[in-house]
Amino acid sequence: MRLPLILLIATLPGCGALSALQGEPDRDLFELRPPPALTCSRSRVGELVVEPPKARATLDSNRIMIRPSALQTQYLSDAEWGDTVPAMLQRLLVQSLGATGSFEHVGRAPLGLSGDVALISEIGDFNAELTPEGGVVVRLSVEAQMVGEMEADVISRAGFSATVPAAGTRTADLIPAFDTAARQLVTQMTEWALRAAGTDSGSCR
Repeated sequence: MRLPLILLIATLPGCGALSALQGEPDRDLFELRPPPALTCSRSRVGELVVEPPKARATLDSNRIMIRPSALQTQYLSDAEWGDTVPAMLQRLLVQSLGATGSFEHVGRAPLGLSGDVALISEIGDFNAELTPEGGVVVRLSVEAQMVGEMEADVISRAGFSATVPAAGTRTADLIPAFDTAARQLVTQMTEWALRAAGTDSGSCR
């Protein structure tokens, strides 16, 4: 006999992580890492501005989201990100793209009035979720565009996603899965941005 979903959640290890929050208890802070750096040849783009990603209100937060069902949103009670989800993804992209050496400047804002190209994006998923089979996965997804600043024309657009299984609902199980998924996502976005900027990916090492 299968238990109702909410009862099943209550019996999982770390079930306190799914409880509704009252007040502001002490929480551990976590940050995600950028992927290993790629060193690439110069691109056609001199300055790349990574705009703050857009996100709906439930994701525009430093809370770590977990979904017991498709229609329900909860957060870990004992942990949070060191920054909001959009600011954290922006930082990872700036670090990853800046490390390639393909651009004269990669930043959150242009050095002058405007940059050459802007990377704009919207976060669709940045959460853990319970699967119908009783497992747990971390799911991240982003829609992004590279836009020429002067002409306001779209150079390239693409969607990106990463799904990584987690061992359970405890914070210690979820954070490594988030870290792996974020590195996969940022790697995808970095490689796409380099191609859109005219960098030969074969030159990267």
